[in-house]
Amino acid sequence: MPHLTSSHTARQLRRALRVACGAVLLLLLACVLLAVAMRYLFGAALFGSDEAALWLFLLLIALGAPLASEGALALRFDLGVSMLPRRGQVMAGVVADAFILGSALVLILGGAQATGAIGGISPALGLPEWLRPALFAVSGALAVLVLGLARKAEGRFPAVLGSAALAGGTVLAMNLVGPAELSPSLLAALVALAGLFVGAPLPHALLAGAGIADLSGGTLPPPALVASAIAGMSKFLLLAVPFFLLAGGLLATSGAAAALVRCAASLVGHVRGGIAQTTLLTGTLFSGASGSSIANAAFGARTFAPQLVARGYTPAEAGAIIAATSTLDNVIPPSIAFLLLAGAANLSVGRLLTGGFVAGAVMAIALAFAIRWRARASDRQPRADAAERRAALLGALPAFGLGVVVVAGIRIGLVTTTEAAALAAAYTVLLALWTRIDGRSLAGAFMDAAAESAAIGFLIGASTPLAFLLAVDDAAGALGALVEGGGTGAWQVLLAANLILLVAGLFLDIGVAILLLGPILVPIVAAHGVDPIDFGVILVVNLMIHGLTPPVGILVYVVSAATKVRPSALFRAVLPYLGALLGALLLLCIGALLRAR
Repeated sequence: MPHLTSSHTARQLRRALRVACGAVLLLLLACVLLAVAMRYLFGAALFGSDEAALWLFLLLIALGAPLASEGALALRFDLGVSMLPRRGQVMAGVVADAFILGSALVLILGGAQATGAIGGISPALGLPEWLRPALFAVSGALAVLVLGLARKAEGRFPAVLGSAALAGGTVLAMNLVGPAELSPSLLAALVALAGLFVGAPLPHALLAGAGIADLSGGTLPPPALVASAIAGMSKFLLLAVPFFLLAGGLLATSGAAAALVRCAASLVGHVRGGIAQTTLLTGTLFSGASGSSIANAAFGARTFAPQLVARGYTPAEAGAIIAATSTLDNVIPPSIAFLLLAGAANLSVGRLLTGGFVAGAVMAIALAFAIRWRARASDRQPRADAAERRAALLGALPAFGLGVVVVAGIRIGLVTTTEAAALAAAYTVLLALWTRIDGRSLAGAFMDAAAESAAIGFLIGASTPLAFLLAVDDAAGALGALVEGGGTGAWQVLLAANLILLVAGLFLDIGVAILLLGPILVPIVAAHGVDPIDFGVILVVNLMIHGLTPPVGILVYVVSAATKVRPSALFRAVLPYLGALLGALLLLCIGALLRAR
């Protein structure tokens, strides 16, 4: 009975946080849309709207971050842990929970100390600035509560006490040992990597690593660490992330995504590998709506995996096709990855999105050839006639309209990226209401998008302190020397940069890698004649390929969770498609070199 009570309490707390996040996202959308309406309908600015939107975004992350310790968005690397014996898995779980508690402790102590030290009020709304770190001190406390209730419900509460003792003992030991000989950034990275290999969620591993680096003589005490994380989250461009995620979720819920499937099937369902090619074409079309590879992987796993298996593919092969086609979503606009890169490296969002269309087309063609080569003979559908194709195309027009709203609005300059994302979200809300979606599904879409956005925002914030430590340790200079070590010609520098990205992408989530490496590598490669937009596109494609590679391989884990196929089987099955994507990356690099000055 106590377990049942704690399990109920844990579920209720998680649901309360999801509901709160969904409500904040609704307020955030209303705030941005009201500002757009005031400007275009009345020619007046809504005073304080930008600041209010950023406050709401920080509140969303603070409320949703405690939910990011479980599920695909926690970015746990469990492949190595799953190979351990039962006792080893239990011990790894204890250590992983110690990382969660350690990062929560950083937020609680750093947030509390910063709350007492920060003065002043925000310029537009007059809110006290100490509220920002206070939000994340509360978020850290909520993370501890969520973890404790979850482990108690599982009958593992003593293990949490062991995790707390391990985290506290590590802090005490580091204080006794004193400064380490390693540079703070290297120590933080090694601790984060150790956390990743025991199955700790990546954001918590990053924060815990930065906290350990401070204890060993680093330059970021807890208040500064929390302030750095908050600064990383407080970028207006990032507000587009929850809106794009909401648009993608509502597109699937409203049935518009199913219309895309029918349209794709009418065009390519009859060719060799018809259902697999339909999966690819649907992923390509859905890319223009969701902007999230994770969203497309989840949608594809639910929609296509059973059909692929029914046509003769093994479950692992079916999952591999879905994971591979999902790489397109962070390349074909609107792309959350390009939004992150534009903010991190000060590049034009419009030009990156245009480059993403070309890169996405090259990747899709490469995957189409790989699918045809691997196709099952039985994987064909009857050829659709002209009337069926016309009807399917008309049915998909609402979904295509979303891409026009987003890309055209940004490229022409009518709206900012964040405003375009808000308009896209509003468009899909209206579309969902037009199709008479029920209130529960609509609320669920808001809560899902909010929780995913909070996880992404938390990851961005958690990676910012490590980026600061890398800057202090002159990682840019070291990487520049490494890149130029093989020569200073454009092709040599581009080759070296790609090799660095290929190695880094094995261990870093794409968002973290963009935030850490984008500001360093883009100016270095641009200084040797390669257009920075061309390299920005190459960087995203390079890192996106690592959605299919161990140990991080987030797309493989998302598909694995949805299809119940072991990640190890998916990693093996995805190799032919990985090769095709590497070929596409090579073609993009050759094109960039041909345009280099």
